[in-house]
Amino acid sequence: MAVSGGVGSGQVLSLDALVRLGRGRRTPDTPRRLSVPEGMTAPLGWDAVAVPARFGPPVMPRLPRVGCVYADETHWWWIVPSDSDYALQWPAPARYATGAILADAPRAPGLVHRPDGTVPYTPPIPLYLALCRVMGTTPAWSRPVNA
Repeated sequence: MAVSGGVGSGQVLSLDALVRLGRGRRTPDTPRRLSVPEGMTAPLGWDAVAVPARFGPPVMPRLPRVGCVYADETHWWWIVPSDSDYALQWPAPARYATGAILADAPRAPGLVHRPDGTVPYTPPIPLYLALCRVMGTTPAWSRPVNA
């Protein structure tokens, strides 16, 4: 497959050349996006919830279902359906990453858990509750409301 370089340019680029050009455009400061492993589908889109690495291992056994989880030396990320932050305040120091964009990751983290089946999601409400428990935070809906 080849693509013309433009009207009257006479230049034809192969698909391999286009891929190399695309990879060459990536700068070290370009944000990374967590990808869904091959063979999995994400019909609801995907975002990610990041926590400092020390919270990762204690959260895992508290979840009824664990989706794709990525980790590096400093953070763990759980894949959740898009818009899982709607009307939900994730407990600090957790961070919600819309589009699973890792703006401050120096390199892509490794996949540490892949679920059985084809769906990559960790259910967001059980993840939220597990994070609140491990971080010693009261869920937002349980806090008193000041008038």
